[in-house]
Amino acid sequence: MIPIRTAGIAAAIAAAMLAPAAPAQADRLAREGHRLAVQRCGACHATEKTGKSPLAAAPPFRSLAYRYPVETLDEALAEGITVGHPDMPSDPWEPADIRRFIAYLNSIGPKPAPGR
Repeated sequence: MIPIRTAGIAAAIAAAMLAPAAPAQADRLAREGHRLAVQRCGACHATEKTGKSPLAAAPPFRSLAYRYPVETLDEALAEGITVGHPDMPSDPWEPADIRRFIAYLNSIGPKPAPGR
């Protein structure tokens, strides 16, 4: 049987070793989400931190979080987004691609003010 103190130390060491993986995974998801955004949406939407959208009516992705929580896009993407204009593709996204895309939107968009 492992003494409680030893088990606690081992758990703390394991947690410390795994902690850097979370930010690295988030960065990887955001990079992959950026590639999806450029490939699937870049013809109309601005996909970078600066610049205008190629289609004036298409909001830049960096501004989406000002309008609503980007996490709420998951269901719309899974079902196929339908909007009031015919140029918007409505094909459903795969769950893994949705996670990547939302990670990217969170990385490029505005950050909530401290204390929110």
